[in-house]
Amino acid sequence: MALLEIENLRKSFRTPDGRILPVVDVPGFRLNAGELVALSGPSGTGKTTFLHLIAGILAGDSGRITLDGQDMATLSEAGRDRHRARVIGYIFQTFNLLQGFTCLENVLLGMSFGPGADPVRARVLLNRVGLSDRLDYYPRQLSTGQQQRVAVARALANRPKLVLADEPTGNLDPANAAQALALIRELCAEEGSALLLVSHDPSVLAAFPRRESLAILNQASRKGVAL
Repeated sequence: MALLEIENLRKSFRTPDGRILPVVDVPGFRLNAGELVALSGPSGTGKTTFLHLIAGILAGDSGRITLDGQDMATLSEAGRDRHRARVIGYIFQTFNLLQGFTCLENVLLGMSFGPGADPVRARVLLNRVGLSDRLDYYPRQLSTGQQQRVAVARALANRPKLVLADEPTGNLDPANAAQALALIRELCAEEGSALLLVSHDPSVLAAFPRRESLAILNQASRKGVAL
């Protein structure tokens, strides 16, 4: 049984001048448990919207997203939030760390939306990503690469079945990007988490045995729609 199945998923937005702008139109997509998949996603293919729909941050206009056996369309917004906290870890392109909280607190807060804060596991994860000496540092006191590692630790904190990564190396130099990618893959493998990673970087895409083009999957982008 697939961990994630998408059928005829569509999402549109209304523009300021009242037009309806189709952004996502994906007839089908499937991801199995533990599978590592890279999506190439140049500007205009609705990649962030696609990930937000999978995560339940946005609701689709039509179609079906079945995640870990649950049809997301049948859930309320609160229900989608609970399901996301249980099943998904999300690595955002801009990391989305809370600037008023330390590294350790950021991971613990991420845990609080799932089974509950576990200080021991939070410390183990931060040690695993090489930040055992930065637990009490604030994001502003860290390099970009170190902030990325905090975001990775937070995403894996609740042992998610699926990790979504939106251009996770986009803000890093090549050396740090390679290290971050290796770390994400290693932690997902250790936890048994599937990984769906969006990138436009050929070196990142080449590291995945299964690569898909979101521009090809997404019929909206082939109609000249941009996001």
